[in-house]
Amino acid sequence: MREAAFVKQNKLRWEEFENVVKDQRGTSPDRLAELFIQLTDDLSYSRTHYGDSRTTKYLNALASKVHLEIYKNKQEEASRFVTFWKYELPEMMYNARKSLLYSFVIFLVAGIMGAVSAKYDDTFVRLIMGDGYVNMTLENIKSGNPTDVYAGQDELTMFFFITWNNTLVSFRVFVFGIFASLGTGFELFRNGLMVGTFLMFFAVEQQLSQALPVIMLHGTIELSSIVIAAAAGFTMGNSLLFPGTYPRLTSFKMGAKKGFKIVIGLVPFFILAGFIESFITRYAFMHWTIKAAIIGLSALLMIYYFIIYPVRLKHNGKF
Repeated sequence: MREAAFVKQNKLRWEEFENVVKDQRGTSPDRLAELFIQLTDDLSYSRTHYGDSRTTKYLNALASKVHLEIYKNKQEEASRFVTFWKYELPEMMYNARKSLLYSFVIFLVAGIMGAVSAKYDDTFVRLIMGDGYVNMTLENIKSGNPTDVYAGQDELTMFFFITWNNTLVSFRVFVFGIFASLGTGFELFRNGLMVGTFLMFFAVEQQLSQALPVIMLHGTIELSSIVIAAAAGFTMGNSLLFPGTYPRLTSFKMGAKKGFKIVIGLVPFFILAGFIESFITRYAFMHWTIKAAIIGLSALLMIYYFIIYPVRLKHNGKF
């Protein structure tokens, strides 16, 4: 085939490639890779039949541009993971700091109400926790290990079950924010009520000093994550209630996106909490220094990453 005919046959396709390279924001990496393969085929044909002609030089330059875009996209995808944890999630948490405060207050008030109700009403514990769980825990107390429930399954099965359950709880707390934040508030209050009731149950049985450190081995991360998930739900719900200068639907979409990123960011923490509960909490009679170290490090991790670190980034002008 003559060079002129080759150019005429493929000119429109090459112009399309140029347009894609110039404005590749909506082009997927797979599409760019497909273009690169087609261009290299054309370049190989041109080199074979037309040598170092203008057509060959043009195709070589165009193929280089496509290759550069593919490489740049790969770099962005690799750094995107780091950017999310280093800057994006902390920024979401900084913007949601008021929602986080509201979540903590609601959870704390609910916990106090649950504890007071359990202390002065013998039937309240069974109403909240169920007869089966209460009876089982009483039997564990009689046998000398009030938290023996954490050793009831093999470690791996327990890990997957607990991690999955905690993740579902956090997503439910978040998703219920769609009901103008009321659903999130209700779910958070319900969880706080259960925790307060649970702890007072052990206090009434004079087992709190033994049970609380064991529970908080995993509970420090787990309960903190539920409160943070509620902050994500309030972020979404409040964007619907208070759209500001945006159309309500636009505001809701923005709030839902921010809240979803926060919940996704919690998944590794639920995995960590599930690991601690499944593989470590079962050793209830470990030395108190080990318990204190795990609880202290867990608290430091949650407070620093979700509260202190976002504030530091903001003050340093990182976002």
